Amino acid sequence: MVMVMVEISLITPPIGLNVIVIKPMMPDVPLGKIFKGILPFFRADIVRLLLVVFLPGLALWLPRVVS
Repeated sequence: MVMVMVEISLITPPIGLNVIVIKPMMPDVPLGKIFKGILPFFRADIVRLLLVVFLPGLALWLPRVVS
């Protein structure tokens, strides 16, 4: 769950380190447009976080099967 939260923090404003790293690679694209482009990924991360929080058995299924 901590890893999912870190991933979300790396793409959301005001910090958005991943977005700020991309900006110099695409100087002609405004920062606002880049932040709008991450919205599908942000939504998917929120859904994934909610699944892990409310259905912890889903996240623990594979380790249980392997061990």
